[in-house]
Amino acid sequence: MGKRKAEATPVPGRYPVDMGEAELLRDLDRPSGWLLSMAGVPQSYVDLADPTYLDFEYVRLMADVIDALAEGPLDAVHVGAGACTLPRYIAATRPGSRHIVVEPDAALVELVREQLDLRSVPRLKVRVADGRTAVSGLRDASADLFVLDAFSGATMPVELATGEYMGDIARVLKDDGTLLVNIADGKGLAFARRVVATVRGTFPHVALLAEPGILRGRRFGNLIVAASSAPLPLRELTRKAAGGLTQARCVCEEDLEKFVAGAAPIRDGDRVITPVPPPELFE
Repeated sequence: MGKRKAEATPVPGRYPVDMGEAELLRDLDRPSGWLLSMAGVPQSYVDLADPTYLDFEYVRLMADVIDALAEGPLDAVHVGAGACTLPRYIAATRPGSRHIVVEPDAALVELVREQLDLRSVPRLKVRVADGRTAVSGLRDASADLFVLDAFSGATMPVELATGEYMGDIARVLKDDGTLLVNIADGKGLAFARRVVATVRGTFPHVALLAEPGILRGRRFGNLIVAASSAPLPLRELTRKAAGGLTQARCVCEEDLEKFVAGAAPIRDGDRVITPVPPPELFE
């Protein structure tokens, strides 16, 4: 399902974009697979012939949550979509879905449009703006799904992790809409705990998905927060996390309370130290 032939072959190489330099690398194991990196940090992987193939582990966790939602097309907002891996996946698995993609780098959008066949994704609109400005202009209760996967290099912008921004996201989501947040953190998970505390300050139903080694702070990696004003399908998420290729855990309810461990929510203006991955992580 969702297989197609790209209209043109991308050209590997380095490309100047508004926020630095992007690089396109061909996957030698998958002829139609491409990796997009920014400043040496892998940002997105797409298979142009099969958008249902997801290479990054954290993206597969996000897809597990999306697959557990009620059947049918979705109205989705993506803040920081890179090469639009998830919009492609949702378009293939839930035909008729509509997407608003928010990306502040206009040159990067054009690169993805021309080299990675972005025009092939139906019902997708791109808004070149920062995450806060773009979301403030979205209609109330207009989205079934909100994906927050925005990074500057390898760190999440703090202004997209505050209680004020979570409140604006809640405004845009429908009553049963779902928020997905990608966090990167390492030893101690201090930033992840604060982000989870922030999300819990807005949404009554929250779960955290990650590999056990990352949850224990043993290595730097990605953690996925799922949140909603309506109950989450926790049993299915737990089963999918444990049975997937990533062998992840779903932390929720009392266990999530223990994970937060009294961490303070992030507010606009707070001084927050964002985690930086070890230099050898992307070597």
